[in-house]
Amino acid sequence: MIIFPAIDLYGGKAVRLIKGDYEKMTVYSDDPLAVAKDFVRQGATHVHMVDLAGARDGGTPHLDVVARVARETPLFVEIGGGIRDMETAGRYLAAGIDRVILGTAAVTDPAFLAEAVAAFGKKVAVGADVRDGKIAVKGWRETSAETLDGFMARMEKVGVSAVICTDISRDGMMGGANIALYKELSEKYKVDITASGGVSGIDDIRKLKAAGLAAAIIGKAYYTGAIDIKAAVGEAET
Repeated sequence: MIIFPAIDLYGGKAVRLIKGDYEKMTVYSDDPLAVAKDFVRQGATHVHMVDLAGARDGGTPHLDVVARVARETPLFVEIGGGIRDMETAGRYLAAGIDRVILGTAAVTDPAFLAEAVAAFGKKVAVGADVRDGKIAVKGWRETSAETLDGFMARMEKVGVSAVICTDISRDGMMGGANIALYKELSEKYKVDITASGGVSGIDDIRKLKAAGLAAAIIGKAYYTGAIDIKAAVGEAET
C-alpha cells in the first residue's frame, strides 16, 4: 500500500481544514516545499496535494508551488483542486506533475472526464468526496444528487484507474478512517482505491492495508504528530 502524506495549499501555505470548512483553517507551514522535503526524509515516495483556492474558485493559483515540489523532490506528485478543463490538466502535467485529480468536473462534466482519461490514461485520478452517501462538489460546499455507488460504477465504466475517496464526516476529525466503506469499494469495483479522511493512527494504516486498499492519505495526523510518516511507510510496505 502506498502512503500519500498530504499538503493542502491556500495563500501559498500548507494548511488544513476541518470537514472542508474554509472558516476552520489552520496554517501549519509557510513553506510547502520544506514540508515535502520532510516527507522525503521520512521515507515517503508520494505526495497528495490539493489547491484549496483552486477547488473553490477554479484555476491553478498554486501551480508554481506544486511544480517546485515535483522539480525539487523525487516524490510522485498528484494534485487536485480546480481541474475542470483539458487546458488546466495539461498545464499541470506539462509542469512535471505525475497525476491530476478531477473532482467537481467528474460529476458535472462527464465529457471532459472521458476526454481526459482517453488523453492522459493513468495520469488522471478522480476524487470521490462523500457526504451522507452522495458526492460533494465545489470544494465540498455543495452536495450533488449522484450517489457514491452510481459514481463509482460510472468511473469504472469510463476507465478511471484510481479513485481517492474521502469520507467528509471524518476529515480532520482524527477519529479514525471509515475502514468498512473503503473495503467495500475496493472489493466491489475494479478501481484502485485511496482512502482519505480520518486516518489518525498506525492502526488505521494496518487495517487499510489488510482491507486491500491501494493507498492511504495522511493529513492532519502528520501535522499534529499523531502519525510518524516513517512508521506509516514501514507499516504499509511490510
